[in-house]
Amino acid sequence: MEIIVNLDVMIAIRKVSSKELAKAIGITEANLSLLKRGKVKGVRFETLAAICHYLECQPGDILAFSASETKGVTKR
Repeated sequence: MEIIVNLDVMIAIRKVSSKELAKAIGITEANLSLLKRGKVKGVRFETLAAICHYLECQPGDILAFSASETKGVTKR
C-alpha cells in the first residue's frame, strides 16, 4: 500500500513556485520538498488544507492511493 504525492504536478499546473507556496502556507522550502517527494510520515490536515486553499484544489488532486503493495495489511 502506498500513498502517491502529486503535489509537484499541481504546483506545475497552477504555475506556482515551490518557494511561493512554502511562504504562503508557512512551511520551509525544505519541508515542502520532502512532502513533494513523499519522504514524510504524515502531513497535518491544517497544512493540507492550506495547500489546497492556495492551489485551489482538492486533497485528492494531491494525494492518491496505490494498492499495489499490501504487505501486512488485512481488509476488514
